[in-house]
Amino acid sequence: MGKLRLAFIRFIMTLAGTLSGALPALANTIHTGNPHNYLAKIKMLGPGSHLRLKPGEYKGGLPIQYLQGTAQAPITISGPDSGPRPVFVARPRHNTISIVNSSYITLRNLDLDGRDLPVDGVKCEGHADWAHHINLDGLRVFRHGNNQQTVGISTKCPAWGWVIRRNVIAGAGTGLYLGDSDGRAPFVGGLIEHNLIVDTQGYNLQIKHQQTRPMVPDMPRTPDATTIRHNVFSKAGGGSTKEMARPNVLVGHWPLSGPGSDDLYLVYGNFFYQNPDESLFQGEGNIALYNNLLINNFGDAVRIQPHNDTTREVSVFYNTVIAAGAGIRLKRREGDPPYPQLIAGNAIFSPVPLAGHTGENNLIGGYEAAREYLAKPFSPLGEMDLTPLPGKVKSLLIDIIRLRIYPESENDFDGSLHGACRIGAYALNKSSPRWMPALQIKPAPAMQ
Repeated sequence: MGKLRLAFIRFIMTLAGTLSGALPALANTIHTGNPHNYLAKIKMLGPGSHLRLKPGEYKGGLPIQYLQGTAQAPITISGPDSGPRPVFVARPRHNTISIVNSSYITLRNLDLDGRDLPVDGVKCEGHADWAHHINLDGLRVFRHGNNQQTVGISTKCPAWGWVIRRNVIAGAGTGLYLGDSDGRAPFVGGLIEHNLIVDTQGYNLQIKHQQTRPMVPDMPRTPDATTIRHNVFSKAGGGSTKEMARPNVLVGHWPLSGPGSDDLYLVYGNFFYQNPDESLFQGEGNIALYNNLLINNFGDAVRIQPHNDTTREVSVFYNTVIAAGAGIRLKRREGDPPYPQLIAGNAIFSPVPLAGHTGENNLIGGYEAAREYLAKPFSPLGEMDLTPLPGKVKSLLIDIIRLRIYPESENDFDGSLHGACRIGAYALNKSSPRWMPALQIKPAPAMQ
């Protein structure tokens, strides 16, 4: 791996740590809002303002339009940290939270009731020029399943620096849809972490492919990364079938040349669970996929393959995969340049553990062989235990040095240190998980 890529990923490690912290605020103006006065209060907000909303039913939507905070003094709109919340109810022909040309905004602890109408919960509107540094924290989005194109959280204009954290989206048409179908509304430098997205008709999460990066003021033009970590993605129920079926997560390619072409997806520490009609993860472009649990008792787990363009730099390592279909498929187009591609150190239990790539030092076995190596691989959620059985999983020779450049690769799915012996998503010396996989927000890992 070249010196430029090494330097870039070290920069991303620093950036991810910065994004994961709370944005600083200057609490120079605090407002209290209720369902009767909140729209007037929003018009008063400026850098450092905090609008605290009382519990109740809010019927006028939440317009975040032409509001600008700053990095040091964002604008915050929040509900209480505990107890009853503000509930924003959907209206016909209006997206509930409508974002236009706004920046450095934090929205926290709000409920969005879609009332089964064909409107989105959060929408960065397509007619906007941009929306950047939007922090969505602790939202609960429900009854947004009118059809597969009804979305919990959507961006349809150039967007960058977003943090989407600790949100629950259940039963939507699509959970997160970031970017636009023509590739002209890029989603750049985002952090998507500790979300629970379940039972969507289409994708739990889709990040669209990107065409040439638009000349939008202040939009990043140096190498960047979008991080997807510690989320729970499940399509155990409610998904569309046949031609409308979609993977749990799909990430599209970056610009093919120019600014953004060296951007990277960092996908780690996630729990991907069940998809009766599609794969759990699909991607193209530059991807690092590691320290994830991927369980699909119906079909494929991972497909890294051409979609709108092709696979490029790919590293897939330290994952635990149980799939009734293929475990990990890696497909290249004929005539593609020899991009560096690595599949190593995974524990894969599938009728077709690897397809399209021979891999390097993976533990592979049939679907039922998971019982021989893992503690409780087929137990119900909350009891499922994918830690290695003592003495059954042996370390294989893996080039650890070249994997250390990726953020948190030294830590397993739980946050424990992998140690010198590394196969799959859990450290080999672990007696039991700190968190049994379940359909709930994954707790923050206990870093060691």
